[in-house]
Amino acid sequence: MARKLIPLLDRILVEKVVAPTKSAGGILLPESAAANKVNSGIVIATGPGRRTNDGNVLPVSVKEGDTVLLPEYGGTALKLEEKEYVLYRDDDILGILKD
Repeated sequence: MARKLIPLLDRILVEKVVAPTKSAGGILLPESAAANKVNSGIVIATGPGRRTNDGNVLPVSVKEGDTVLLPEYGGTALKLEEKEYVLYRDDDILGILKD
């Protein structure tokens, strides 16, 4: 049975991008090279948005498939179907990374 998480309110489900430990030529990279990586992830799912005091919904600022810049700390880590994800609030996302 496959489990699917649908975030509520202004929550965003992100799968973190892992820095490679090997170069394209097969050379093992030191940990100091991984320290220079950008803390980013791919948006897997989003909630509908936050409700204002008068009942209107403010949509989240990202969409599924966006690559986002994440804070160094924060979020709620969870594991679904042997994959690790992090759940953030819309306010915690620092930016959207474009190619």
